[in-house]
Amino acid sequence: MTTAHWFLFVGALLLVMGVTPTLLKRLPITPAMLYLAVGLLMGPTVLGAFSFNPLKESALLEVLTEGAVLISLFSAGVKMPVPFNLRQWRAPLLLATLSMTLTVGLVSAFGVWALGLPLGAAILLGAIVAPTDPVLATDVQSRHPGDRDQLRFTLTCEAGLNDGSAFPFVMLGLGLLGLHNLGENGTQWLVLDVVWATVGGITIGVLCGVALARVGWWLRGAPRRHELLDDFLGLGLIGVVYGLSEWLNAWGFLAVFFAAVALRQTEMRLSRRAHEVAEAEAAAHLPACAPDGGPASTVSQGALVFKEHLERLSELMLVLLLGGALYRDSWSWAAVGLALFLFFVARPLSVFIGLLGTRAISPVRGMTAWFGVRGIGSLYYLMYAIQHGLPEPLALQLMQLTLIVVAMSILMHGFSVKPLMNLVWRRGAD
Repeated sequence: MTTAHWFLFVGALLLVMGVTPTLLKRLPITPAMLYLAVGLLMGPTVLGAFSFNPLKESALLEVLTEGAVLISLFSAGVKMPVPFNLRQWRAPLLLATLSMTLTVGLVSAFGVWALGLPLGAAILLGAIVAPTDPVLATDVQSRHPGDRDQLRFTLTCEAGLNDGSAFPFVMLGLGLLGLHNLGENGTQWLVLDVVWATVGGITIGVLCGVALARVGWWLRGAPRRHELLDDFLGLGLIGVVYGLSEWLNAWGFLAVFFAAVALRQTEMRLSRRAHEVAEAEAAAHLPACAPDGGPASTVSQGALVFKEHLERLSELMLVLLLGGALYRDSWSWAAVGLALFLFFVARPLSVFIGLLGTRAISPVRGMTAWFGVRGIGSLYYLMYAIQHGLPEPLALQLMQLTLIVVAMSILMHGFSVKPLMNLVWRRGAD
C-alpha cells in the first residue's frame, strides 16, 4: 500500500468509527474486534494488501506499545474511587500479586510440558501473557472517576497494577535464558528487580502525583487564578515519572499508575477540604477566603478526556498492525491450545485462589475470572524481550504464541463482554 492508500484506508476507517458509535453499542462487538477484522481482511490472511513483521519492527513496536500502555495506565489511575480504601483495594492487589504469580506458574508449566519450551522461555511466556490489558479492556473497566461498580473497579485496578507486577517475571525469564544478570542464587533479581523496582516505582509515582496536584491547586486558587494546560500537564507527568523510574531502575508502569492515583486522590482531598472551610466560614458569617470552594477544575479531570482519545487512536493503530502480522498458518494448535488453557484454566483458577477470603461476591469473582483481557501490554513485553537479545528462533515461537493469544482474547472476550455485563447488571437490579 502506498502512502495515499494508507491515508484513504485509515481515514475511511476513522470516518466509519466516527458515525457508528450508537450502532456499535447495540451490537455484540467491540471496536477492537472491528479493527482486528479489518486488519485480517487487508493483511496477509486474506487480501495481502499490507503486512507487518513484528520481529523486524520490534524496536518501533516496543515504543508504540509502551506509549499506549502508559497513556492507558494514566487513564485507569485517575478513575480510581476517592478516597483511597485499602479494604476496597484488597482484591485487585491480590489479583496483581498472588493471582499473577499463579498464572505465570501455570503457563510456565504448560510451556515446559505441552510446548517443549526451556524453563526460562516458559517463564518469559507466562510473564508476557499473564497481565491483563488496560488498553483493550475498556469495555469492562471503570468509565469515569465516579464509577463505583465493584467489578469495573476490580478489573481496572488489576490492569493498572499487573502491568508493573509482571516485570519481575519477565526479568527472571530473561535471566534464566542468560540475557539478564540475576545475581548469585537470584539475590540481585530479588533485591533489585522485585523489591527495589516495585517500591521505588510506587514511591516515585506517589510523590510526583502529589506534587503536581498541589502545585496545580495552588496555581488555580485565589488570588492567582492561573490557567493551566491540563493535557500537557498529564503528558508531562507521565514523561517525568516514567523517565525518572527508568533512570533509577524502578518499574515505570507502576510509577505512572500510582502517579495518576495520587494526583486524583490529592486533588479530591484538597477539594473536600476547601469546601469544608467555605461551609464553616459561611456558617460563621465570615468572609470566605475561597467562596467557590477552590478551583472548579483539576489536572486529572482535564487530562482524562484527551488521554482517552489517544487511547482509542493507539488501539486502532496497534490492533490493525496485529491483523497485518497474522497469516493463515499462524493459527497453530499450540498457540490456540495455549490461549484456551490461559482463558479457561490458568486465569479462572488463579483468580479463585487469589480471591479466597475476600468479600467479593460470586458474580464478581466469576466475571473477573473470565475477563482477563490480554492485549497491548503482552505485545510490549514480547518486544521488550526481543530487544534484549532473545534468539530469533525462540522470538518467532513466542511471537506466534503471543499474537494468537491476543487475537483470541479480542474475539472471545469481545463477543462475550456485552451479554455478560448486561446479565450481571440485570441481576444486580433485581
